[in-house]
Amino acid sequence: MNSLLILALILFGFTSFYFGKSRIKKVTEKGDLRPKALPHFYGYYQALWCALPAFLIIAIWTVFEPIILKNLIENKIQISSLNEISQDELNLIYSQIISFSQGNFSGQVTKGIEAGAITYKNLLSISQGAKVSLFFCTIIAASLFAFRQINKNVHAREGVEKTLTIILFLSSVAAILTTIGIIFSLLFETIQFFTKINPLDFFFGLGWSPQKAFISDPTNLTPQEAKDLKEAFGAVPLFAGTAFIAFIAMCVAVPIGLYSGIYLAEYATSKQRKWGKPIIEILAGVPTVVYGFFAALTVGPFFRVIGDSIGLEVSSESALAAGLVMGVMIIPFVSSLSDDVINAVPQSLREGSYAMGATKSETIKKVIFPAALPGIVGSILLAVSRAIGETMIVVMAAGLAANLTINPLEATTTITTQIVMILVGDQEFTSAKTQSAFALGLTLFVLTLILNFIALRIVKKYREKYD
Repeated sequence: MNSLLILALILFGFTSFYFGKSRIKKVTEKGDLRPKALPHFYGYYQALWCALPAFLIIAIWTVFEPIILKNLIENKIQISSLNEISQDELNLIYSQIISFSQGNFSGQVTKGIEAGAITYKNLLSISQGAKVSLFFCTIIAASLFAFRQINKNVHAREGVEKTLTIILFLSSVAAILTTIGIIFSLLFETIQFFTKINPLDFFFGLGWSPQKAFISDPTNLTPQEAKDLKEAFGAVPLFAGTAFIAFIAMCVAVPIGLYSGIYLAEYATSKQRKWGKPIIEILAGVPTVVYGFFAALTVGPFFRVIGDSIGLEVSSESALAAGLVMGVMIIPFVSSLSDDVINAVPQSLREGSYAMGATKSETIKKVIFPAALPGIVGSILLAVSRAIGETMIVVMAAGLAANLTINPLEATTTITTQIVMILVGDQEFTSAKTQSAFALGLTLFVLTLILNFIALRIVKKYREKYD
């Protein structure tokens, strides 16, 4: 239903734009007046009044409709029941009613579920009908208001710019609040985790096996349970595995990406650049799961065969395979951004260097590279963040075991992989195992923040300034 309403809203918006644009021309020609803004501003004015109020109706209705329907159904269940029903039981019954009404219920159907499904369908039908009616009434009323304002030759430009300013401001606030919400959600669950697990055991422990931590009451532990809990959440192997695979990836991505960016910006002809840059950027558009399949089915077995031929024991899921393929995936991030940054260096700097007798390579090393250093560091930082946050490749090619090693031929794992594995399936969010995923996420967030700070300090210290 919402998709149809959004489509209708888009059609009404486009129609209103052209209607408002043509209407102001007729008004000014008829009254021999001069419009107070360009005609397209009146089109935007009409379209915004047509679209925004109706869109708010859809958004508000979508948010509150499930909550209201759930409360109505649960109240009816409580009234019709002879005994008091807990909230957990109400949630289960409500989910069964929803599943049955949608035709997805496979359990035993009771009369209560059938009656609840009928009630739910009736309430949903009433709600959808009211939403559609209010939607079209809002469009008509807002369009008529905008139409009357255009007939008065209103200052359409001011209204449009104020509306767009408010939209931009709300978008910024939404982005900031989302970031704050993510931080506090991670922080809250992490604090809950550290009330059960000693932070020193987490940050400095050498064993990671959260599947052993099935302990219901952490305040009353037997000695063996306390030992298992202490040894279950040592995250050092995860930190080391993440840094190790990211390091291998950067050893591949940074030299190749940076050199290709320098070549495309300084040495390649226009024809080579025209074809070379899009081909390199295609690598960024390949889904990461495809890279994961390539690493697991081709690169990993290839290294194992090569190792067997020379007498080395190579795991099918190795850090080398995952890091190498991840580095290939990250090449476009370094190459494309470095190319753009180098091209942004003023041509006058090159000409001045050539006038002093410097060669092209000397100009690149002594003039262009220092001038482009902030952007190059930024591209490398983006690549590092991409490597640290990658999941699919290491899940499929590096393995799931937390192995503390610096041997690239052995299997290891990363923080993001363990977060995925912990949160797969139904989870109890009060258990230490599930909350450890949030602790890992917050740790990764802090590490990335520290990395950004170090990069900014390096850029500030070594940046060249030109008048």
